[in-house]
Parts: sequence; C-alpha cells; structure tokens
Amino acid sequence: MSRIDGKAPAPQEIRRALLVSCAPLETSRIPVATVQELSVKPEENKRSALRATKIVATLGPASDPRIEPLILAGVDVFRLNFSYGVHAEHAARIREVRAAAGRTGRHVAILADLQGPKIRIGGFACKTPISLAPGAKFSIDPAIPENDGNEREISTRFTALAEQVKTGNFLVLGDESLELEVTGIDRARVNCVVTAGGELRAGKGINLRGGGLSAPTPTEQDIRDLEFACDQGVDYLAISFTSSADDLGRARKLVRERGASCALVAKIEKAEAVASDANMDAIIRASDAVMVARGDLAIEIGEAALMGMQKHIIRRSRELNRCVITATQMMESMVHNAHPTRAEIMDVSNAVLDGTDAVMLSAETATGKYPVETVEAMARVIRGAESTPFAAPQTSLAHDCDAIDEAIALAAMTAAERLAEVRAVACLTSSGNTPRLMSRSRSRLPIYALGNNSRTLSRTALYRGVHPRLLETGNLDYALINDAVVEFLAQSGAIAKGDVVILSKGDLQDVQGGTNTLKLLQVD
Repeated sequence: MSRIDGKAPAPQEIRRALLVSCAPLETSRIPVATVQELSVKPEENKRSALRATKIVATLGPASDPRIEPLILAGVDVFRLNFSYGVHAEHAARIREVRAAAGRTGRHVAILADLQGPKIRIGGFACKTPISLAPGAKFSIDPAIPENDGNEREISTRFTALAEQVKTGNFLVLGDESLELEVTGIDRARVNCVVTAGGELRAGKGINLRGGGLSAPTPTEQDIRDLEFACDQGVDYLAISFTSSADDLGRARKLVRERGASCALVAKIEKAEAVASDANMDAIIRASDAVMVARGDLAIEIGEAALMGMQKHIIRRSRELNRCVITATQMMESMVHNAHPTRAEIMDVSNAVLDGTDAVMLSAETATGKYPVETVEAMARVIRGAESTPFAAPQTSLAHDCDAIDEAIALAAMTAAERLAEVRAVACLTSSGNTPRLMSRSRSRLPIYALGNNSRTLSRTALYRGVHPRLLETGNLDYALINDAVVEFLAQSGAIAKGDVVILSKGDLQDVQGGTNTLKLLQVD
C-alpha cells in the first residue's frame, strides 16, 4: 500500500484500500449498552497508563516475601536463577507467583534461567573472600581440593582450562574487577600474575578476555533443572552461554521429550555467538526469545563494543520476529540505594528506544535493599522513554510475510497506525503467535491478547505492547464474538464510545494457527 513515488498514502486512502481491497476486513458498528455508562474520556481511561516495555525481575531472598507488591509495582515476568537455590525453593516461588498473580488479576510469566556450563573457581579454606594485589602470583588448578583455596591458588572443576588458554592470555574473574595474565601452563595448572586486583569470592566465574573458553552444553545439572522446570510448567527456559543454534536444538529436544512446551530464550553472552551475523541469526531463529546478557558478553567482546552489539541484537531479533530481553546491571546502584543514577536512567531509556521487549533486574530485586522501589523506578523510566517523540512507531509496509497470520498481524498494525479513530488492537489467540507478531511493529496502541488459555496469556506477558486478558469464550456463540470483545474492552475501560477497535481472529474457534480475519469495529 505504498506509492511508487515513495510518498506515504493519506489516511483516507489507506482506509479506502483496506475496506475495498481486502476481502476479510470489515467495519462494523457495535452497540454496547455499557459504553454510555462510562464517565471517562478516551484520553483519561486505563490505556493511558499502559506500559509497552515489560519488566523482568529476579526472585531471591529480598523479593520472596514481596512477590505480590512486585506484581502491583509492575513486574511482568519473574526470573528463577538456577545458579542459586535448590528445587524446593524454586517450587515454592513458582507457587507463590501463581497465587499472587491470581490475587491481583494479572497474567505473569515465569522464566527459569538455567546455569549453563559456567566455568567457575572453587572455594577458600578460610570460608571468607580474599584480596589479590596487583603483581601477586596466583594459580588455578583442578587438582586442588574444591574448597581448599587460598591467596596463592584456587581450584576449578573445569579440567580443560589449561588446554584452552595460553601464555599472554588474560583471565577475568567475577564481574571484571579482577584480571589475571597467564604466565605459564604446568600440565593442568594455569599460573598467572594479577594485573587488576581486588576482592575475590568463592564460586566466581572465569572468562577469557576475547572469548574462547567452551564447555559441553547442556550440563548434567542443566538437564536435571530443565526437567524440573518443565514439570513445573514454567513459561520460558533461558539457555545460558549459547554458542550456536545446535545448543537450542538440544534443549528443545529435551523439552519435547519431557512433554512440555516451554519457550526457549537464548542468552547471548559468548563471543562465538556474535562472531558472525550468520551464526547470530541462526541462534535467534532457533529461539523464541533472546537475552542480551551484558555481563559476560562485555568481557568476551570488550566493553567498548557492547553498546553497538546490544543495538544490533535488538534490531535483528525484532526483524526476525523474536522477542528480546536486555539484562545486567540496569539499575545496579539500587541494590544499596533508593534511587537510580542518571546513567542507569539513560541506560534503561536507551534500551526502550531501541525497541527491547523487556528490561531485566537481577541482584536489584533478588538481594537488594529496595526491590519494590526498583521496579517502581524502572516503570517510571520506561513510561518516560515511551512518551518521548523519539519513540516513534515502526511499521514496515514493505515487510514480506511467510504465513497468513503474519500478514494479518502486519495489516492490523498498519491500519492501527494510519487510522486516527483506532484506539486499541484486540487479538483472539490460542497460541499467542499473532499478538507476538503484532508486537514487532512497536505501535503506540495497546494490543490486547484475548483468550481462555491461561498458559498462552502468561507467555504473552513478555511481548512488548501486548496486554493479556482472560476472555472466557467457551460458552459464547462464536457468531457474536465481535460484540463480546467490544463489550469486554468497554467494561474494562480500554475503549469508549466512538472508538474503533481492530480485531483479528480465525474462522474457527480455539484453533491454533488459524488467524485469517481482520475486522474494524466501531463502538456506537
């Protein structure tokens, strides 16, 4: 629907083209008795408070007793970090998230983040952290008993470390505050000198500056955790240290063998994952969502390259119709402080303007002093970024579609942005696929995912701009579904008299992948 001369058609031309040229698209006036009773104006109703970018919060000791307040503050997805805790603790958290979501009337997704083949040091005999000074000699040796380290040497379970490093390499321990230069290899022992000192705690990760350390994935512990998460019915599984699409293929096979349907999140945090656009695209396509895991990624590719790579991953994920989460130290100062720094506000805002589906909190909510206040602050920053004129919608009229439901989703969002009377987009969905495709448009308008499958609705809680709502359709005459949708949205305050709603649905009720119809419904 674009002109040959490249100029965008006027809104009335698009309306005429949609109404005349597209057979499945119909405009109807729906009389709804309750609409006349609404006292709010369209710009004052609930949609003005809706936030498009979602918030992922990590559960831990600080947030466990505050799950319901966190939901009310704005959490859309809760993350379970399987690097810490045991299955019984995670099961209790899952039960409480679902109970709190039920009490608040919110659909909240659960993300199980597998530990992955994290290469870590062991523990110290003194049971307390040690300090390493610049110039000090320090060795990493798998032959040392696991919890018998000291200020001169430490153990690791990664027996292949000496095979994958060489003299002159730099190893980073933990969050990049400690750096060691490899000075020699003695069988399995890696001898180093400290080039950047500081405090070292037990169990910290080992990274090779520039990337290159690799371990088999999934690990035996990952498989046990994956089976537990599948049995618990979590919505998303995050696969750590993804290097290739094969890593996701193995994980998806395990999920299917368990009889589960968890969506997979590829954590992009290794240099190998982004070594080429072809490999990165293959990882994105093999996933349901990706996570820009900036901690390890910054160490592997260098901090100077991180911002450009973050923007590249977000853009490619959206272009390939996948969701994307931006993670790590987004409001790190709020672990100890009640207010974010200006730099953190800019960081979150930048990710929002780039089009990320969600921003993630880790230690800020898991162990921080102010978990609820952090979520509230992040929600304020997101709304501020989304309200700027620079957060413009991006609906591509030239986008090629591979399936009918993708074409319907694109047509819906194109019409939504070009017809002034449209106030909301509604999608009857069984699988959640159509609202996910709609969310790729970065529209300013709310997209309501409607259905009676709670699992599907919870999964859509991650999608940017999508707001899941339970609409019981089992006892409805499907021929009257248009009226029911308008009535439902009007009663919730999402629309008012005179508004236009775009509705996508399938000819058959509750059939996955059957979306083939688009309607414009005017509230009268």
